[in-house]
Amino acid sequence: MASLRTLGFGKTMEKKLHSVDIHSAEELTDIGSKQAVFRLKVKYPNTCVVILYYLEAAIRGIDIKQLDNTCKSELKEYFKQL
Repeated sequence: MASLRTLGFGKTMEKKLHSVDIHSAEELTDIGSKQAVFRLKVKYPNTCVVILYYLEAAIRGIDIKQLDNTCKSELKEYFKQL
C-alpha cells in the first residue's frame, strides 16, 4: 500500500488522516474525498473546504489548480451540508 505522502500530503495532514482511519493512498481513493473530509470535519471542526479540494485533487492525481469549476462547485455544495 502506498503512503499518503505519495499523494503529496505533509506530516500534519498525514497524521490527521491516520487519526480518522485512513492510512494509505488506496484507502483514501476507496473512500473518496467526501467521506474523508466528513471524517476530518467530525474530528477537526475547523476543517475547511480547501482540504476537500486537496483531497479530491490528490485522488485524481492532479494539482488543485487543475480542478475545474464544476467540480469545485459540487464539492463546495457538499461541504456546506456538513
